[in-house]
Amino acid sequence: MEEVCQVLSIKPFLHTHPYEPFLFHEATKLIVGTLPPPRFTTGELKPDDVDFCYGSRNGMLWPILDRIFELDLKFETTNEAAEQRKHFLLANKIGVCDIVASAERQKIDASDLGMENVKLRDMLGYLRDFPNIDTLLFMGGNSKNGPEYFFRKLLKEAKLVLEVVSNEVPRIHRFSLPISSGTTEKSRWVKTVSLTAPSGAANRAVGSLQRYKDMKDKNPKFNTMDFRVIQYRPFFEESV
Repeated sequence: MEEVCQVLSIKPFLHTHPYEPFLFHEATKLIVGTLPPPRFTTGELKPDDVDFCYGSRNGMLWPILDRIFELDLKFETTNEAAEQRKHFLLANKIGVCDIVASAERQKIDASDLGMENVKLRDMLGYLRDFPNIDTLLFMGGNSKNGPEYFFRKLLKEAKLVLEVVSNEVPRIHRFSLPISSGTTEKSRWVKTVSLTAPSGAANRAVGSLQRYKDMKDKNPKFNTMDFRVIQYRPFFEESV
C-alpha cells in the first residue's frame, strides 16, 4: 500500500489540502479530485513524488497526460518537475481545483471512503469567478466520497440539477449555472465528465468493464493504463 495505515487512539488526523486551487481566467477545463495522500499534507514526500497537484509517485494522471501530449515530464521532487506541470496546464487552459478542503481520518491513508467530517470547497463560487470554465473533469465517478458524489451534494444544496448527457463510461452530465449580472439573471451550461480515477484502487473497476475486456482479448498486452489513456485523450485534447 502507498500509505502505511496508522490507527490514531486520541484524535483523528486532520487531512487538509496542501495546495490552493490552480485557477486562472483563461482556463476552460477544470480537473477535480478529492485529496492527495496524507504525506503531501505533512510534507513527508518520497523522492519520486512531485510537489504539486496529483504528484504522488503512484498516481496515474501525469503519466497519462505525459503519454497523450508527449511532455517528457520529470517525476522527481524538484521545482523543475512542478514547473513543467504548471506550464502544461497554463498552455492548455486547464485548471486544477480538488473539491475537498479538509477531512478527518481515523486511519492515515489515502482512501476516499476513510474521509469523515468533510469540508468542501466553494466549487460553484469558483465557477462563477472563472466564467470561461465550461468542463469539469472528475477524477472518479459517483461512488461515495468521490468528486462527483460531493459535487452532486453542492448542486443539491444550490437546487441545481445535473442532467444526463451520456450514461456510458465515462459518464457525461451538464448543469445550468445561474450567474447574476446586474438586474438580469443569466446562466451558462457547464459539462461534467466522470473519468475513471487515475489510481490503482480503480483498476478493479476498469477490469470489470466490457470495453476493457474486449480490448484485452484483442491485445493481451493491453493494460489499465492504456485504457485510461484512450479514455482521457478526447476530453483533454478537446479544444486544445
